[in-house]
Amino acid sequence: MIAFIKGIIHSYSNDSLIIENNGIGYRIYISNPQSVRLNSEVILYTYQHVREDAITLFGFTTMEEHDLFLQLISVKGVGPKTALAMLAVCPVKQMIEAIEHNDVKLLKSLPGIGAKSASQIVLDLKGKLVEEVSEIQVKENAELVDAIEALKALGYKNAEINSIKKELSEESFATSDQYIRKALSI
Repeated sequence: MIAFIKGIIHSYSNDSLIIENNGIGYRIYISNPQSVRLNSEVILYTYQHVREDAITLFGFTTMEEHDLFLQLISVKGVGPKTALAMLAVCPVKQMIEAIEHNDVKLLKSLPGIGAKSASQIVLDLKGKLVEEVSEIQVKENAELVDAIEALKALGYKNAEINSIKKELSEESFATSDQYIRKALSI
């Protein structure tokens, strides 16, 4: 599978662009092709969708967008074109927050998503995207980051860690061991 393509933007249309890489032009479907400049170099993280009658590349400017796309297409009833249309209208952080907070109304307002699909998205993805939720902007120091990685290594889930992250960030410990002890006590 093609993980990313780095190249020069040759041309674009309503839903795709063509990137030239070493003399080969790749048509890649992206959420907002008009936002890029012609003849500029770009790196797009890609998803290769294979069907019986077509092989299609979908591209994303960030890994967060790519990862959310993969989660969305794992939901029954949401295909790659629908997921791409959703990402074209709704920023990644806003969509993750909507899923985590059961905001079916926002999800229903996205193109190609009805009440049933919106409910299915929340049902399937709630809790899986918690790591990316930036509801609380936490200023993390190196010790806190080390402590969080240690908690993950101990087998704690992202949802559990994120639920105590705010409380940990309010502390000012000198070592990661102190953060770990506080986290375990919580």
